Amino acid sequence: MGKKIVVLLVWFTTLAISGQEDGQKKSTIGKGIINYTSLDSLWSVQMNVRMQLLSQFETNTQFEVFESSALLRRARFRLRGFLYSPKIRYKFELGFSNHDIRGVGSENFHTPRLIYDALVIWDVSKNFELWFGQAKLPGNIERVISSGSLQFVDRSALNKEFNIDREFGIQLRHQFNVTDTFVVREKVSISQGEGRNVTLQNSGGHQFTGRLEFLPFGKFKDNGAFFGSDLSREEKLKTLIGIGFSLNEEASKERGSQGSYFLGLDPVKDQRVLDLLGTDVTTLFVDATIKHQGFSFLGEYAQREAGNEELIQTGSGLNLSAGYMPQNKWEISTRFAAISLDKKTKDRKEYTLGFSRYFAGHKFKVQSDLSYIDFLSDKDRFMFRIQVEVHL
Repeated sequence: MGKKIVVLLVWFTTLAISGQEDGQKKSTIGKGIINYTSLDSLWSVQMNVRMQLLSQFETNTQFEVFESSALLRRARFRLRGFLYSPKIRYKFELGFSNHDIRGVGSENFHTPRLIYDALVIWDVSKNFELWFGQAKLPGNIERVISSGSLQFVDRSALNKEFNIDREFGIQLRHQFNVTDTFVVREKVSISQGEGRNVTLQNSGGHQFTGRLEFLPFGKFKDNGAFFGSDLSREEKLKTLIGIGFSLNEEASKERGSQGSYFLGLDPVKDQRVLDLLGTDVTTLFVDATIKHQGFSFLGEYAQREAGNEELIQTGSGLNLSAGYMPQNKWEISTRFAAISLDKKTKDRKEYTLGFSRYFAGHKFKVQSDLSYIDFLSDKDRFMFRIQVEVHL
């Protein structure tokens, strides 16, 4: 598998370099190390690579235990472009760090989970898109924001506990104008219900997801609702209000489509096996984004319920964050997140203060944050992180 991937990357690199020698323009930071359009204009490709280099330090409030780590948090390779017509686009993304491929198990035959996105998007009309393949589901807005475009070093505790992540399926996306400035977006999807890169037969039902977005003051500059901070420095107030809902029928994992599969006892073999008797899981998301002249705010609420709460991690979460950027280089930000679960062992509140230095927007930046984590059933902790993001 590893050799095949290397050969594939070498082939794309050689192809794209030859295309640039034919007169393609060089890219700026984050716009792709390779951009190529065929001579007959029937296909194009943009190649991006990015990495996150993270150092993390933790201690309890009594300073009895000190832990540190340094790791390649993410290492991604992405191809995107169009096929046959600019109205038919594709995206293909791989992850190579240990964190990217974690979650190896029998559901994917113990092979690395390299593939993140693999989808085709058809622009059916001006306001209507059809997606087919593996991609992020239209859940909470913080999850939809790329991990390379976050306001903090990483996403909040709410996202960790409640996000519905990526799955293979079909998505329909539509938008319309109520007035000249008031925009409404509708997003619906039907997916497998068990997360990304699952190769076993579907163990339960399917996941049905829907999301409505309201933009009363018009669209954000540069699609700015879907990256952290107000890098575009909105001259006029912009707001997005979103409501999302997910139903995972007969879910077979501890967090609906995420986490470990339910395990039952096989009395014949006397060993733990997959328990295919799942339960219906519903997840509600409500969020809001505000940006204006360097100020940004993000608020999210999530709630998960299940028919059988003994199997599923149910409860609710809150995430509130805000930041101010006096110029497009430095930013100070703050975040509060609270998790309340029926199984109380993971309940906590997190208070975070962040500092970011942007050299080329989100494509080249240094971020740090300091967090105080208030656990309900464990000793409180301090955590400091610093991370370098490079995106070509």
